[in-house]
Amino acid sequence: MTNSNQRVGNPKNYQLTEADFRQINIRNLFFNQLGWNYERMQGSGYLWIILPQLRKMYGDNSPELQKMMVMHSQFFNTSPFFNTIVKGIDLALEEKQGEKSIEAVAGIKSGLMGPFAAIGDAIFGSLVPAIMGAIAATMAMNGNPLGVGLWVMVAIATMIFRWVQLKIAYREGVNLVTHLGHKLNALTNAATVLGVFVVGVMCAMMVNVTVPFTATIGEKVVSAQANLDLILPRLVPALVVAFIYWLIGRPKMNSNKAIMIIIALCILLSWAGLLAKG
Repeated sequence: MTNSNQRVGNPKNYQLTEADFRQINIRNLFFNQLGWNYERMQGSGYLWIILPQLRKMYGDNSPELQKMMVMHSQFFNTSPFFNTIVKGIDLALEEKQGEKSIEAVAGIKSGLMGPFAAIGDAIFGSLVPAIMGAIAATMAMNGNPLGVGLWVMVAIATMIFRWVQLKIAYREGVNLVTHLGHKLNALTNAATVLGVFVVGVMCAMMVNVTVPFTATIGEKVVSAQANLDLILPRLVPALVVAFIYWLIGRPKMNSNKAIMIIIALCILLSWAGLLAKG
């Protein structure tokens, strides 16, 4: 199913076809982590998966294609089991609005990748493997060959789920920009704010750094960390994240250099007794 010509707003007036959906799904199933790195994670893989469609929309070597490629190659990381939902909405927006959708697409990508990562990891990374894996393993250990078949069926069902969600998201994405275009800015802003909240929660929960310094005044022991918590809980992790954010923004700095600097500082400050693992 494709959209009517009046919906198409990309420079080449290109409409996605069944062949496009099939190509995206095949690339996503087998090459989603292509080019994964600590700086942009799935960013380059995301771009490579949809690059043929971008070239058809904007034309080879066009300024619009270059601009969108730069945007798509930026940091992106979410659950492999839900990432085609983001791609479907993304392509629907770009087919409708072309280069003008760049801010909306960037906002939706950054806003949805955090929630989808949490949902996908919880369901397909923990819940399904734990329950279905335990059942399949028990059946196999008892000599029932259906245990292996059950696990294979779960894997196939998961792949089908990843396959069909692309067109659903694409169709709803078209409806989104067609019928709710006046609310798109509000949706983009909401997704961006949601993404910021998710990043903030991850920083507070996953950066476990404390100040172990204590001072004894008479019979009373004063803890530096306890006093910092009175000022603002999780203040030290927030300062650490702010420092890393500042560090990465320095000229000629990249993620590999930043990681080595952080490791060296952690060793040094831990040895000096100024920082410890929470």
